[in-house]
Amino acid sequence: MTATELTTGAPPVTPVAVTAPGPAAIRGRSVGVPPALKAGGGSSRLRALDGLRLLAALMVAAYHYGGRSGEISQAWGGSPAHQFPTLAPLFAYGCLGVQIFFVISGFVICLSGWGRTLRAFIASRVSRLYPAYWAAILLITAVFALPWVAYKALPPSEVLTNLTMLQQPLGVDRVLGVCWTLWAEMRFYALFALCVVLPGATRSRVVLFCAGWTLAAALAQAAHEPFLDTVLMPEYAPFFIGGIGLYLLHRYGARDPIAWAIVLVSWLVGQHYAVAGLWHAASATAFSYRSTAGIIAVVTLGFALVAAVALGLLRWANWRWLTVAGALTYPFYLVHEHLGWVVVRALHHTLGLPSYATLLLTVGLMLLLAWLLHRFLERPLTPLLKHAIDPRRPSL
Repeated sequence: MTATELTTGAPPVTPVAVTAPGPAAIRGRSVGVPPALKAGGGSSRLRALDGLRLLAALMVAAYHYGGRSGEISQAWGGSPAHQFPTLAPLFAYGCLGVQIFFVISGFVICLSGWGRTLRAFIASRVSRLYPAYWAAILLITAVFALPWVAYKALPPSEVLTNLTMLQQPLGVDRVLGVCWTLWAEMRFYALFALCVVLPGATRSRVVLFCAGWTLAAALAQAAHEPFLDTVLMPEYAPFFIGGIGLYLLHRYGARDPIAWAIVLVSWLVGQHYAVAGLWHAASATAFSYRSTAGIIAVVTLGFALVAAVALGLLRWANWRWLTVAGALTYPFYLVHEHLGWVVVRALHHTLGLPSYATLLLTVGLMLLLAWLLHRFLERPLTPLLKHAIDPRRPSL
């Protein structure tokens, strides 16, 4: 059983306002500021991308709450397939929200890292990831330690190790099951920072990075070398790379054949890994059953939706509430699974609410908690942490 089968989540990215690139960027030279700030004034936020982020997170939540048809859930008191006989087969595809989120991450990290110094890039990533993550670790540990909560809290030493976000390579149990995706994100950030941000982003350098990573990941898969698999992430690389290719289309226009080639190859390789990791024959004891056609369709839809944003086809989706939706995605992703199960058990098992009412109320309460974490934790702490790491640059 793959890690994706065991638990999934939607990793964080930071949407950034963007404008068309200046002449220096078109010629492939490195620019001094991110494209969002290149031309003063008139920038517009990609709010549709914010909406896609929350959609991917909700897909993952649907998978966790109702898509694991072969699993006996303590909170539901049985298999989720019995609670949602109609929707459970669809919820099983929700785990692919992770792959969609990796595509979005590739797009946004390329956008936000373009023209930044290495220190500024590190500051933006650390300040984005850690405040809500630390709060989620401590909150879930505290809730699980309550005597009436039927879930086991980790020992203090393992909880402290989890605060580093390095628990997975260190072989320590995870407080947050979904944080394996953060480990994938961190490795992507490191590769992008060393190969693109440090020497300075140019079109040719980004293209070379995409081509080199694609080939290296394929060779790592063939070599069956665990260290290379850890560094190059063959099963996730095509989704990050595909997102970078889509950003090149956004930046340089839809007539860029090399960018289209990056996206096409990434989609072809990505659907292969998605099918290989998530498909199995139908079985009464299977964790979740999905068809190959369904997996390919969801992966294709994810690429297509981000492509629609990149090419400006969703420019009309410019509602302000989508910005709020994007801001809630990361804290929602962090808390929805484990705290959500506590809520499901209380509403369904203890209070006897129907399954669908329990599902909707649980999602709503997790979104409310995500808003509280964003409003009272992320908003004040993120700029302070960013400024502490990179005091030479004002926190915007």
